[in-house]
Amino acid sequence: MNIKHTFSLLIITLILMVACQKEEAPIIETPINSDNTLDGLNLPEMPFDYENVELPSHFLSNDFPNNLPFQFAAIESDNTPANNPTTNEGAMLGRVLFYEKELSINGTIACASCHQQENGFSDEAVLSLGFDGGTTRRHSMSLTNARFYQSGKFFWDERASSLEEQVLMPFQDPVEMGMTLELVVERVKEQPYASILFTSAFGDDEVTEDRISKALAQFVRSIVSVKSKYDEGREMVSSPLSDFPNFTAEENLGKQIFNSRNLGIPSCNSCHLSEAFIAPLVATNGSTSGTNNGLDAMSTDDQGIFESSGINNHRGKFKVPSLRNVALRAPFMHDGRFATLEEVIDHYSTGIQNHPTLQPFLRDPISREARQYNFSEDQKAALVVFLKILTDNEFISDEKFSDPFK
Repeated sequence: MNIKHTFSLLIITLILMVACQKEEAPIIETPINSDNTLDGLNLPEMPFDYENVELPSHFLSNDFPNNLPFQFAAIESDNTPANNPTTNEGAMLGRVLFYEKELSINGTIACASCHQQENGFSDEAVLSLGFDGGTTRRHSMSLTNARFYQSGKFFWDERASSLEEQVLMPFQDPVEMGMTLELVVERVKEQPYASILFTSAFGDDEVTEDRISKALAQFVRSIVSVKSKYDEGREMVSSPLSDFPNFTAEENLGKQIFNSRNLGIPSCNSCHLSEAFIAPLVATNGSTSGTNNGLDAMSTDDQGIFESSGINNHRGKFKVPSLRNVALRAPFMHDGRFATLEEVIDHYSTGIQNHPTLQPFLRDPISREARQYNFSEDQKAALVVFLKILTDNEFISDEKFSDPFK
């Protein structure tokens, strides 16, 4: 056998060995940050798992009794669009963009500046500071479980028709970040991580407004909280109305009050529904899940959802946020008027105002006056305790939601 023939056989053997190895090797994701220092970013070698969020069974089924027909499973309110499913790589890119301060005009403000993980992705300030020291018009709404809002509309006045639309608006706000979308795209292109992260998420390194929107929306939808003391207790019983074995007597009392009619007035879970404690599903003939909870007798400076819809019946109505991690999110309401949960409960107890668009549940059908829950001091305390056990301590320290620039 001559040397040329031997060399040919060796090459063929090597090719076959490589082919066999490829067939037998498991399919794995491509490492993104193998040295853990992708241009100053603290990213894992392999992306965190954002797309396979393990939802508890009580998010996937409605276990409320049949006499509560307005209830539903949280999963029914999922607003993820078919053209933007959450992927590990897309959400990873979204996380970086969410914390990137270079996307404000003077490099001082990021999305995370007003939506802080330790505060349930809200802001402890009544009004948030913009790039030049100005303040936002309304209090920063929590992004906890933003995925579970069936209409997909965002902001307190629901002016964004989808999360994909919403995530681009703060960039363009003259108080918040002071940018144009064209400038946002250019700034992203300038970042040293752009090529590798966009290629990982979308198959090539083209940076576009649409891709920025989709990546940010994927990250925000991945911010799901399902590991509170409530969830631990719920796994121990078959019904949300049963006493939870891991609850104290006061916590179970608070849960009972939250889920029960009080003096003929519908329960708290009439507006904070499902076991994600979110807004109602959109009525077949309606255009909003927002409501008016009687903060004021009249709307003056802030007309709420009317400002985006132009529908008179929407004056003074605002989006209903999830109550998950609510204890982390003081101050409360769209204008941050209440500093504590105790003040919130006091409002429902004796402070509901008879606004023309007041939630019908809160108005007496005969007298047409605003109803008051008139909670006892023990009931108030129990409700506050119950709301506090909706806090997910693992969620607020989960690295996959944290600042990758630290």
